[in-house]
Amino acid sequence: MSRQTFDVCIVGAGIVGLALARALSARWPRATVLVLEQNADIGQETSSRNSEVIHAGLYYPPQSLKARLCVRGNALLYEYCAQHDIPHQRLGKLIVAQAGEEPALETLQTAARDCGVDSLTELSGAAIRKLEPQLRASAALWSPDTGIIDSHALMQRLQHEAENNGVLIAPRSRFLRASCQGPGVFDVDVETVNQTGSAAEPFRLRSRMLINCAGLSSQQVAAATGGIDQALIPHLHLVKGHYFALSGRSPFRHLIYPVPDASQRGLGVHATLDLAGQCRFGPDIEPVDKVDYSVDESRKAVFADTIRSYFPDLDESRLHAAYAGIRPRLGSSYADFMIQDEYVHGCPGLIQLFGIESPGLTASLALAELVTLKLQDQAPL
Repeated sequence: MSRQTFDVCIVGAGIVGLALARALSARWPRATVLVLEQNADIGQETSSRNSEVIHAGLYYPPQSLKARLCVRGNALLYEYCAQHDIPHQRLGKLIVAQAGEEPALETLQTAARDCGVDSLTELSGAAIRKLEPQLRASAALWSPDTGIIDSHALMQRLQHEAENNGVLIAPRSRFLRASCQGPGVFDVDVETVNQTGSAAEPFRLRSRMLINCAGLSSQQVAAATGGIDQALIPHLHLVKGHYFALSGRSPFRHLIYPVPDASQRGLGVHATLDLAGQCRFGPDIEPVDKVDYSVDESRKAVFADTIRSYFPDLDESRLHAAYAGIRPRLGSSYADFMIQDEYVHGCPGLIQLFGIESPGLTASLALAELVTLKLQDQAPL
C-alpha cells in the first residue's frame, strides 16, 4: 500500500467504522476506501464488549445526537437485520421502579415522547408480575422496541458488504500521524504490526478524506493530526463496566432495567439476555486510567446486592464473572456524541467522532448516514 492514494481513509474498524465503510462505498461506487485497524481483527474493543442491546432511544435529552441517532438507528438496524438475516430478537424491556421511584418513570416517559418515542406503556405491579413473576417492582414502563442483537454477526455482515464494494480493510495497521497538505489532501503515516507485536517500517499513503472513528483512541488520533487546534479535542474519560453471567436458566424473558442513575452516570446494573437465552447482569461503572479488560471477581457481592433490589430470589452462587468493556466517555456523567467537521476545525474532508459510547451500536447505521451526508460535498468525481 506504500504511497497509494485513496479517496477515503477511515481510522478504526469497530462497528461505526465498518458501517461508514459500507455506507460510503455504496454511495460512491468508484471511490477507493481504506479502513485502518490496529488490532488483528475487526471490532475487538468497545464494539464487542457491551450488552448487545438495540436501544429504543429513551434516555437522552431531546434533540441531542444520542436521541436523534438512536431513534433513527433503531429503525435502520431492525430493517437491516431483517434484510440480511442477522440474529436478533425484539424482546422488549421493562424499566422498573421500586417504592418511591415512580416519579422517575413519569419523567422518563415524558422525555421519551419528546424524543419521538411513543411506544412506552405504563404497567402496574400486577401486570409486571404477569410478565415476569420473579421480578419485584412497584411500577414499570414497557418498551416494546428494545431488543438484542448478535453484534459480531452484524459487524461481519457490514465487513462483507464493504469488501464486496471494494473497500480495503487493513488489520494490524496502526495510524501514526496525519498532516493536511491542503483542502482534501491528507498524508497519513501508518505502521503494520506483526503477530508478535513488533512494528515494521512505517509507510505513507495519501487520502482525500480522513475519518477518525477510533473509539478509545480517537483523542490520540486527533492529537496526531497536524493542523488541528488541540483545544478542540475533548477530554477522554475511560469508564469500565463489568458484566456477570447467571448460570442455568434465566429468571426473565425480557430485558430488565432499573430506574436510571439520577446523576446520569449510567443506566444501572440491568439484566439482559443473549440470543441463547442466558442471562447476564451489568454493567457497573468504574472510572479507570487505562484500558484493562480483566474482571474482578470480588465485585460479585456488590453486584448481587444491587440485583436483589429487583430480583430478591437471586442465588449469588450462580453469578460468575463474564467480561468487561471500556466506554470512551467525554464527561464524568452524561455527555453527547461529538462529531467535528470542517465547520468546527476548518479542515475540509476531515471528520472526527468522539465519545461514541452507548447507544453507539444502535446508532451505528444512523451515524454512518449522517457522516455520509456531511461529506457529500467531497464526493469523488
